[in-house]
Amino acid sequence: MGRSPRPLLHDLAERWCALRGLADERRSLVGRAAGDTLEIGAGTGANVPFYGALVRRLVLLEPDDAMAARLRQRLAEARPAEVVSARAESLPFADGSFDTVVSTLVLCSVDDPAAAVAEVARVLRPAGRLLFVEHVRSERARPARWQDRLAPAWSRVASGCQPNRATLATIDAGLAIEAVRHDRWPGVPFWLAPRVTGSARRRACRPPV
Repeated sequence: MGRSPRPLLHDLAERWCALRGLADERRSLVGRAAGDTLEIGAGTGANVPFYGALVRRLVLLEPDDAMAARLRQRLAEARPAEVVSARAESLPFADGSFDTVVSTLVLCSVDDPAAAVAEVARVLRPAGRLLFVEHVRSERARPARWQDRLAPAWSRVASGCQPNRATLATIDAGLAIEAVRHDRWPGVPFWLAPRVTGSARRRACRPPV
């Protein structure tokens, strides 16, 4: 069998995104990671160059074997990290394993975003945080309707990406939003443009009654 084209296509898409400012967004967000850090949906490693010295242990989750192989190649040229093949909805880690979880344009494509966020909350330590930048559903009715119309076709050509999801509400249901910035991604089609960037923490456990 020949090599899967997915890693090459993914890298080409990342280069296109970088030209539209996503690399700067990644650098600013990922640079805040600290301690034991997990990235879900790491792809071919676009975030790897931006992890700083505060990261003690880096674990990169990527369920696609071909993408994971390219990721390991990139790591050999960059920094030590562990690559784990698993889905975000079923993380193979004990409760409270990480200080930071990173998600960049991932919750738009997982099968069950609510389950993924619940798993993130489970593996975060009490003071841990999720750092995220994600596509979101437009807050305006007409663009949102167009997102709904275009999402099925877009999902088929973009590895399952569904940018019409109410992803911020999903994060807020499972974690406590700490900070969030709403903006529009410049230079991309309108159905991809609405996005949120921010951080969220585990909710405080209620004391027993």
